[in-house]
Amino acid sequence: MPLEPFKTSEPLTLGVELELQLVSLSNLDLIDASPDMLDLLNRRHFPGNVVPEITESMIEVSTDIHTGHAGLVEQLRLIRDSLVAAGDMLNVGMCGGGTHPFQQWSERKIFSKPRFKEVSLLYGYLAKQFTIFGQHVHVGCASGDDALLLLHSLSRYVPHFIALSASSPFVQRKDTLFQSSRLNSVFAFPLSGRAPFALQWSDFEGGYFARMEHTGIVKSMKDFYWDIRPKPEFGTIELRVCDTPLTVERAAALAAYLQALCRWLLERSEPAPTEDDYLVYNYNRFQACRFGLDGTVVHPKTYETLSLREDILATLRRLQPHAEALGGVPALEHLYDTTHQGSDASYLRRQYEERGSSEGMVDSAIRCFRESGVQQGSS
Repeated sequence: MPLEPFKTSEPLTLGVELELQLVSLSNLDLIDASPDMLDLLNRRHFPGNVVPEITESMIEVSTDIHTGHAGLVEQLRLIRDSLVAAGDMLNVGMCGGGTHPFQQWSERKIFSKPRFKEVSLLYGYLAKQFTIFGQHVHVGCASGDDALLLLHSLSRYVPHFIALSASSPFVQRKDTLFQSSRLNSVFAFPLSGRAPFALQWSDFEGGYFARMEHTGIVKSMKDFYWDIRPKPEFGTIELRVCDTPLTVERAAALAAYLQALCRWLLERSEPAPTEDDYLVYNYNRFQACRFGLDGTVVHPKTYETLSLREDILATLRRLQPHAEALGGVPALEHLYDTTHQGSDASYLRRQYEERGSSEGMVDSAIRCFRESGVQQGSS
């Protein structure tokens, strides 16, 4: 069917989605508990929305629409508290982290939902390997043209969000040497990566999407697994590169950082994005996944090589007036600390060294989700 018209939204409004791990408190492995968890949560008041994900060891929670950081973090804390209470009733732990460090993908069960079954039939074993966990952030846009401007302007900052959210260093009990290994699983899908370059919604809708629909490959925007994608039915762009952080406080801080960044980009004081900006996109994204805050990136306009950590710090300083206008200064302060002290991936590696096992890492991740606060240290 044709692409829905782009719904006008209040600019810079925020919504957050978190994919969360369901963990057995007996052996700390993933557990196929989402049917029971969803049944329990649907029978009581839940301060957001909760839906199944592709395998039964995952759920996705989402917030309402928010205008700023304070309301967003407050609701995320209420969601967390409700999840923890429900999990305690089922002997199920809840945690963030982009990957579970020792689960076996072949043991996962596809959730009984028509779309998930279709995806499983199409992608085979990749569907079960998609038991990975990300944070998605929606930002409201006044028009489809604004959405595309933000989408392509943000390409330069995608490594920031990968590095700041990185929390997937282990897979199958092995240290991958990546800060975010989760995105390697996403890259396996043929419709992943970056969106095609277009700055006019009419060109995207009547050109690219119409041609793709004509091929029979796609039916809706849900069929694209792009790093950032427009969501016309919501009137938003959706950033999809973040690992799920270990705390809801970090999730809220990342969303507020994106909000401030979009406010600045909508001033159009920076040079307009071009197709050539993507010459360095895959390299920069790899650097962020592999090395996190210690990576280097190439500026897409000047081709200058930059320290990713210093680039993030410079951007945080530049965005200070925008954060003040939006009420997001605490979020930027949180990310200043993260940039200096290290990511969740660094924390999980330290937990592995200190506790001596992958199970110890998972136990620490459950504790982080349950308890407020920042758990970082040096990277």
